[in-house]
This record gives sequence, C-alpha cells and structure tokens, in this order.
Amino acid sequence: MLHGAPLKGPPLKNPSRKSFRRALSATVVAGGTAALMLAGVTAASAHVGVTPDKTDANSYALLTFGIPHGCDGSGTTKVTITLPEELNDAQPTVNPNWTVEKVVEQLPEPKKLADGATITKRTSRIVYTAKAPLDPELRDALVLSVKLPDAAGTILHFPTLQNCVQGQTDWSEVAKDGQDPHSLEAPAPSLTVTAAAAADSHSSHDSATAGTSLNTSAADDGSRARSWAGLVAGFSGLALGGVALLRSRKK
Repeated sequence: MLHGAPLKGPPLKNPSRKSFRRALSATVVAGGTAALMLAGVTAASAHVGVTPDKTDANSYALLTFGIPHGCDGSGTTKVTITLPEELNDAQPTVNPNWTVEKVVEQLPEPKKLADGATITKRTSRIVYTAKAPLDPELRDALVLSVKLPDAAGTILHFPTLQNCVQGQTDWSEVAKDGQDPHSLEAPAPSLTVTAAAAADSHSSHDSATAGTSLNTSAADDGSRARSWAGLVAGFSGLALGGVALLRSRKK
C-alpha cells in the first residue's frame, strides 16, 4: 500500500455521542419517575392514617398508625390514639423510640360481652410519648393489636392527637353523610370491618391428604408387585435358557 493513499470504506461512526444521548434520556426518565414516586409518597404520608393487616369481623388485627411530618415543621413529641366505643381494649406493640401508656376509663354501666363476661372498665386511649422529638422530615409507625367487632360494615374511627414541640394537630374530623372524606383537612384514621373469613376446612384437607396417602401406598404396592413379577419372569427365562443349552450340548 502506498504511503499517503486514502483509506477506502465507510466512514467510522463516533459512538460516544449516541451513548451520551441514551444515557441522558435514561436519566431524564429515571428522574421523572423518582419525582412522581416522591410526590406520591408525600401525598400518602400527609396525615395520620391506619393500615390494618386484616379487617375480618370478629378477628384479631394489627393496626399500624403512620405518624407523618410534625406540626408545621415542628417535631412530634406525643401521639394519643382514642379507641372507638366498639373496642374494649388494645395491646400496644413496643416501639424503642416511644414510651406507651394505656388509659382506662370507667364505663357508665356494666357491659356484657359476647362470651357472657361482664366488664365495667375499658381501654379508651393509647398514649405514645417520644423519647426524643420525631424529626419532621421522618416518619414512624405505631402498632396496636385489637379484636375487631363481629358486625361487618362497621366503620371504626380512631381520633388521634399529634402533639409537637410547637403546636399540635387534632386528626379527629369525621365525614358527614354525603361528604367526601378527602375534603377533610384533618381526618380521623378509620377502617371498615368486612365479613368474617370462611372457616378453615382442616378436616377436608386432612381427608384429602389421607386419601392421597392411601392412593400413593396402593400405587407403591402395585409397583412392588410388578417388580417382583418381572424378577420371577427373568429368572424363569434364565432357567429355561440354561436347560435348552444343556440339551443342545448333549445332542
């Protein structure tokens, strides 16, 4: 090849510009997605809410109360959760960031329970006190264990008072008939009791399991019988073959 002769062939492409554009597009998409997620999280955690692990009537449920940012940027120092009249007690879950107290009230008259027992007192409030003010940029979760009432469709409201270093927010508003709950500025956390779950069918499950075990045993017995029959037939074949070989040698 002569020195200085031009190289033939298609011009070389510069991949760096194309790669940069792809990276830039991916960054924009990721940034937009993150912004939407952040907006959703902010909107979802704007007030105290309750999330039950179940809502089945007459069942034990764990209720998680999400504690959001403080009162106008002030750290949260205390959270008081008022139990609805339908509940007689609540078992608080230990949270290392808070001390907890159960407030008991005297009933105006004895109350008879479904199991026949009679009570004269009930737990009316659960008070969580922060060991150190909860940073308004952070959130925490307080969990209660309760026995839900047996009437499906019952709406339980948990008015919650959030005290801060400066100020407080009373999450106790309840929507009136026909009012949109989302229009409330400080709605009380609430949940709706649903129909009781169907009873467990352990007996039918055990019967089905037993039937499967019996069928499996029968199949195993059949397989063993066929295996033995095959071995007997094999030995019989070997014996007949040996007899035939001896006869041929004698001839």
